[in-house]
This record gives sequence, structure tokens and C-alpha cells, in this order.
Amino acid sequence: MHIIKKISGWIMKLLLSFFIISILWVILYAFVPVPGTPLMLIRYFGEDIPINHTWTPIEEITPNMQLAVIASEDNNFMQHSGFDWDEIEKARNEAENGKRLRGASTISQQTAKNVYLWPERSWLRKGLEAYFTALIELIWSKKRIMEVYLNSIEMGEGQYGIAAIAKENFGKTPAQLTREECALIAATLPNPRYYSSKKPGPYMRKRRKAILKNMDYIKRNKLDLQGAE
Repeated sequence: MHIIKKISGWIMKLLLSFFIISILWVILYAFVPVPGTPLMLIRYFGEDIPINHTWTPIEEITPNMQLAVIASEDNNFMQHSGFDWDEIEKARNEAENGKRLRGASTISQQTAKNVYLWPERSWLRKGLEAYFTALIELIWSKKRIMEVYLNSIEMGEGQYGIAAIAKENFGKTPAQLTREECALIAATLPNPRYYSSKKPGPYMRKRRKAILKNMDYIKRNKLDLQGAE
């Protein structure tokens, strides 16, 4: 009985320490640039792939890039609180009806996973992803979530963040990218190591066209990030 009580005490201390550290970690990244992610370390040490990553403030990233990822990845980014329950339900229904299984992760969920967790499919990681998603939605602004997302996500082989891919594939800064280039970059995000924004094939050009159309829709209905604090 004494041993059980002692173990329970240690578990409670570990959980309390985790909550305190994770909250402080999220608060820290609300103000300072994210220097790297677990995926960068995995690619570098596990696959010997060099890391190309430069932090760019959101004020120096064209609004078209912000709009493109919303149009491509998360139409309801400005409306939801981290989880798009309608899209989750839609994806579940499609899977039950025999359609291709697809993800319904929001930009907030992807940001939480990229910055704080490892790229593995497991219930533990999904649970932690939900926890960190709720934390960043509570502590960060939508503008900050977008800033961290665009600076941390993998956008090509060894390319992390918009500054890296803009220079590597287009020879430009994030502020100089055209609307079409932004849509093309966003089109690669489901699998940026397979799809290329530098040499797009027919599928990528088709995806770009669909994203550009959706960007127009979001802009018309004022669902984008402009004006967000």
C-alpha cells in the first residue's frame, strides 16, 4: 500500500512538472522565434539531410502566402478554436463510405505537431497534439500561429519555412512571391518531399488552379488573416 501511494505521488509530480514546463514552453514561443523542430532533428541525425531554415517575421511574408495555406489546408482557420469538427466529421463519413482516408488537421494542429511533437501516428501523439493545440489557441493569437506555421513547416527536402523554399525554388524573399507561386507552394504541403513547387507537373498545376480559386472565395468572404491581431 505504501509503495502504491509512493508511485502515485511520483506520477502526480511528473504530470504537474509536464504541465508547468509545457505551458511555459508555449508562452516562450509566443514571443521568440522557434529555432528548430523535432522533425528537423530527425531528418538531420536520422537521414543526414542538411537543414535550411531562416525565421521570417510575418510582416515580411506576403499576405498571399498566408491566404494560400488557409485556402489549401484550413478554410475555417479564422473561425475555429483549433479543431474543425465539421471537417473531422466529414472525413469520418467519407472513410466509412469507402472513400480515401484523408486528414482533417487544422493549421493549429499541424503547428502544434510540428513544433512540439514527433511525426508518428499513435494515440499518445494524437492526445498530446490535441493538448498543445488547445494551449497555443489559448495563449497565441491566430497571427502568431500562422507566423510559426509558415516558419516551421517542412516545404521541401531539407527546406523548412517559407524563407528557405522561396529562396531555393524561386530565388526570392517571402515578400516577393507572386500569388501563383504561393498557391504552388501551398499545393505541395500534403507531401512536400514528393511534390515540387519548382518543377510542377500536371497534378500540381491543377492543384494550384483550385487553390487560387479558393483564395478568391476566402478573400471575398473576408475569411483570411488580414486584420487579425
